[in-house]
Amino acid sequence: MSEARVDKWLWAARLFKTRTLAAAACKKGQVTLRGAQLKPSRTVKEGDVVEVRKPPVTYSFRVKQAIEKRVGAKLLPDVLENVTPPEQYELLEMNRISGFVDRARGTGRPTKKDRRSLEEFTSPEFLDDFGFSFDTDEEEDDE
Repeated sequence: MSEARVDKWLWAARLFKTRTLAAAACKKGQVTLRGAQLKPSRTVKEGDVVEVRKPPVTYSFRVKQAIEKRVGAKLLPDVLENVTPPEQYELLEMNRISGFVDRARGTGRPTKKDRRSLEEFTSPEFLDDFGFSFDTDEEEDDE
């Protein structure tokens, strides 16, 4: 039974674009095996189920071949099996439907929609309904 470093396997199985990204994910605790966080140098073997957290979803993959050389996309079914539970994909779909949720409302830079609604609210046409006057010339004449 062969073994491979988890960072090399994640890269070879095309789960990460570069090996550096795979190693960084391991160091951040986004890659687990049976609930235990993996270091990049940890080895995986056939039959292991590796969980990769890519927010908001945690993907699960069964190792079919422990390889360290990157393979073409057509050969992936021989290398890994996707055993991600369906509820994870439902979570992804719900996140997609609900729109941008990474930023808490009211924090960070306003979106274009936020800016437009703010401009609409502060436009003089809207404020005329309340009887406000924006004529600064009249105030100077009163003095």
